[in-house]
Amino acid sequence: MEEFIKAATLLSARWIEAGAATVIAVASLRALGGFLLAIATDHSLAVPKEEIRLSLGRSLALALELELGADILKTAVAPTWNDIGLLAAIAVLRTALNYFLERELRNAEQRDDSWRIKPGASGVDPANKPA
Repeated sequence: MEEFIKAATLLSARWIEAGAATVIAVASLRALGGFLLAIATDHSLAVPKEEIRLSLGRSLALALELELGADILKTAVAPTWNDIGLLAAIAVLRTALNYFLERELRNAEQRDDSWRIKPGASGVDPANKPA
């Protein structure tokens, strides 16, 4: 029974990692597609980079959370202290990356929201805000 649980846990971790890779691939392709579409349809090259970045950033944050979940599952069945230490270091790095990514997303969203609060009140058209 113990071997079955270990195998099921490791298989779950692999599927979660595959899901994280899929999230990254789809989000990256969406970001690239959005960027190319914006360039093709807006000849002024005023591409909404911030929106594309925020969308991609949210997806990367989700992928990091999935990877961290997979790491936790692997840690539950890791046979040696060396494996546990390695997975703990990976978890710390991923958590730090996710923290800074989330902070950047919050800051970017706050900047974006500050432009939307009073559209036109400052005499600046929010659609043409500076980059």
